[in-house]
Amino acid sequence: MRALPVGDHALLVEVSSGDAAQALHAELLRRRGEGTLSVREIVPAARTVLLDGLDDPARLAERLPTWDIPPMPPRTDEAIEIPVRYDGPDLADVAALWGVPEHQVPEIHSAAEFRVAFCGFAPGFAYLTGLPSRYDVPRRATPRTTVPAGSVALAGPYTGVYPRSSPGGWQLIGTTDAVLWDHARVPAALLAPGALVRFVPARCS
Repeated sequence: MRALPVGDHALLVEVSSGDAAQALHAELLRRRGEGTLSVREIVPAARTVLLDGLDDPARLAERLPTWDIPPMPPRTDEAIEIPVRYDGPDLADVAALWGVPEHQVPEIHSAAEFRVAFCGFAPGFAYLTGLPSRYDVPRRATPRTTVPAGSVALAGPYTGVYPRSSPGGWQLIGTTDAVLWDHARVPAALLAPGALVRFVPARCS
């Protein structure tokens, strides 16, 4: 673990893995909730956690390595279900990369329980982990100039859902009508770090 100062009131904490980042994020939230940590923002990423709004970042940087940070506990809350039509243009390519028949891609993907590791890229976009590492896939060699909103996609160890139309290089395996970001909703984002997610196969229209 390494804590780097960011300005006068923030720290960027680097850890060894995505699992370690999720565990640290959970522990920071717990300590803030019980009142033993004063911090305004806690923002997880792939292998870092940013803490902003600290009164004494240097003191916390000294204390962090002494903390006993438990692994992520099993979640007891209900998973958010996202209906998916497994009709993506890269479905056959993903099947080939996985070494399975095309019809097994939806079966494998929908059988997994996902957790939101962190959010970014665009408002409402969540990086979901949950597939075994043997199902990691590379990004496309040539990114698309436009990926439709609602596209369910894979890249590396992550699954994501595009909340709006944008360029992208992930492998597209399906589509959903779920609204990932809605300014009129509180909170606006459907998915937040730590949330459990299941993809539920829906019929293609």
